[in-house]
Amino acid sequence: MDTLQSHGLWADSATYSELIKCCMSQRAVHEGNLIRRHLYFNGHQPMLFLANVLINMYVKFNHLTDAHKVFDKMPVRNVVSWTTMISAYSKCKQQQMALELLVLMLKEGVRPNVYTYSSVLRSCKEMSDVRMLHCGIIKEGLESDVFVRSALIDVFAKLGEPEDSLLVFDEMVTGDAIVWNSIIGGFAQNSKNDEAMKLFKRMKRAGFTAEQATLTSVLRACTGLTLLELGMQAHVHIVKYDQDLILNNALVDMYCKCGSLEDARRVFNGMKERDVITWSTMISGLAQNGYSQEALKLFESMKASGTKPNYITIVGVLFACSHAGLLEDGWYYFRSMKKLYGIEPVREHYGCMIDLLGKAGKLEDAVKLLNEMECEPDAVTWRTLLGACRVQGNMVLAEYAAKKVIELDPDDAGTYTVLSNIYANSQKWDSVEEIRTQMRDRGIKKEPGCSWIEVNKKIHAFIIGDESHPMIVEVNKKLNQLIDRMIGIGYVPETNFVLQDLEGEQMEDSLRHHSEKLALAFGLITLPLGKVIRIRKNLRICGDCHVFFKLASKVEKRSVVIRDPIRYHHFEDGQCSCGDYW
Repeated sequence: MDTLQSHGLWADSATYSELIKCCMSQRAVHEGNLIRRHLYFNGHQPMLFLANVLINMYVKFNHLTDAHKVFDKMPVRNVVSWTTMISAYSKCKQQQMALELLVLMLKEGVRPNVYTYSSVLRSCKEMSDVRMLHCGIIKEGLESDVFVRSALIDVFAKLGEPEDSLLVFDEMVTGDAIVWNSIIGGFAQNSKNDEAMKLFKRMKRAGFTAEQATLTSVLRACTGLTLLELGMQAHVHIVKYDQDLILNNALVDMYCKCGSLEDARRVFNGMKERDVITWSTMISGLAQNGYSQEALKLFESMKASGTKPNYITIVGVLFACSHAGLLEDGWYYFRSMKKLYGIEPVREHYGCMIDLLGKAGKLEDAVKLLNEMECEPDAVTWRTLLGACRVQGNMVLAEYAAKKVIELDPDDAGTYTVLSNIYANSQKWDSVEEIRTQMRDRGIKKEPGCSWIEVNKKIHAFIIGDESHPMIVEVNKKLNQLIDRMIGIGYVPETNFVLQDLEGEQMEDSLRHHSEKLALAFGLITLPLGKVIRIRKNLRICGDCHVFFKLASKVEKRSVVIRDPIRYHHFEDGQCSCGDYW
């Protein structure tokens, strides 16, 4: 090349193209720069396609400034030139630059193609930009292209508008698995798990085979809905593929969050490859299900394997400590995380420690740690302190923490309910009424307790006072029989968990029909002996129900798993996996 240059000669473009490809494969940046200087030596102008190859080389090297310099020198630019630059800026999350180039491209009269639009769409952060691009796509007649449709569906879902994704999807018959993957993934990503599962069924009926990307989204949906039976069906599809790390991680997560630790352990132990996500998922899963000591042992195994923990791993470890009252261990991991692993503590780590200190009765230390936080405490942090105050019966501090939560999150119905309960337990009915008035004035409604149970691949929901379930008469009869049996062996309803100013039998009647008790009665009627009864609840289980379920598991000789928003409770033979520390 140097000899050619000294004679004022140039090889043909195909030769340089091959040479540039060699530089790209070897990441030979210096040699790539030499080729570029040679091609532009003494005013020489390379052919259009060769300039495009040069731009692509610099994009692959992640040298966007050099790529743009080559782009700017081009006397003529075609759709490949523009699309390469737009795609490069999109991948680097420089959305504004990508959009500006698209506008200039249109001004120069170059028509974007499917790759141009699919590239720029994926970097959009504003819905207004997406709408504008969607109009351009329709104008160019590209809306039926697989890549464009997939990109449109992805970006609508990413910006929290899965319904718009569905409109794009339903505009025409879909004949490509890529688009199915995008729409199912979009709904799962937005926690619209019911719709994701319906779309998966539509996909199967349409004759498409579930691919790995689809199955990952399906597992996410099953996890969100706590649908163990459907999750197991997805597992059957996964077995057909070679071991896949992402799918296996999703399986471990699904089984942990459905409360099936045996299956989670089986998948985890059978994995040929594990990464930090695998270990962190299993550690957190064990901790949430009440197996804190096993979670900490697994953390030691993770370190021995050479896998470096990340901040999520430490959250799982601290969660294990906080849910088992391991104060010394918690302090050790919290204080050493920066020194040993280079991980700065963030809100989640502080939250676990505040929870641990509060449950251990060290509220002063919890408040001190909260005030020492480098980041400003958010509503979740104050909520954690509030929970600790309730456990320790410190109503003064609980009232202060509740007011802080409401100040930061004025629409949080749960905290109003907790504050109302604090006043109710102290027989301060005037203050209870004041809270209710505030809620009415602000249009805030208390979320009713609701429990779900899966039977024969169908979800059955129960709400206190709701008589709409077709088997509600049988359910109430079974529940009343169970309660009478348990009263006979010493069960006494703990009426201080009632959130209303009711008296005597009314208070007991309110407790009697808590949604998880209704779900349990339904499970006892419909599920065969030996089958674990799995219940999901939208609110934290109350103390009375916790006592009730321990006794019921012994009386009925059944295993029961309850998942509430905080953790899992595995009831068996009169015991709970939380060890009554919750």
